[in-house]
Amino acid sequence: MNFTSVRIITDELDRLVSFYEKVLGVQPERLAPVFAELVLPSCTLAIGHAQTAQLFGVDSVIAASNRTVILEFRVDDIEVEYARLESIIEPSQWVQPPTTMPWGNRSMLFRDPDGNLVNLFEPVTEEAMRRFGAR
Repeated sequence: MNFTSVRIITDELDRLVSFYEKVLGVQPERLAPVFAELVLPSCTLAIGHAQTAQLFGVDSVIAASNRTVILEFRVDDIEVEYARLESIIEPSQWVQPPTTMPWGNRSMLFRDPDGNLVNLFEPVTEEAMRRFGAR
């Protein structure tokens, strides 16, 4: 089995696709007017308009209601990413500036326009770097 993608359902497709395009630096692939994918080497972030949720059953997905999942992306240099994203992320969306976590990653957290939590991190301890095959 291979993990393929994470899909976010939103009422504001264009806004969310544009946000992740800026954050991830990846051109979205618009497969339909109500669906886009941002393809990364390790996984795909899919974004679908709330209209697509009807395909999965009534009330199976509710846009902008997540408070349990964190989307995580490993980066090469957390400080460079923080400086780059300071002008993209609204001040009210920041949750945590770059902080070294007890498990050896330096992480920063912010919310996307729908309130989903995003973590960009860089392994910084020897153990964390070994775990991710970094450096």
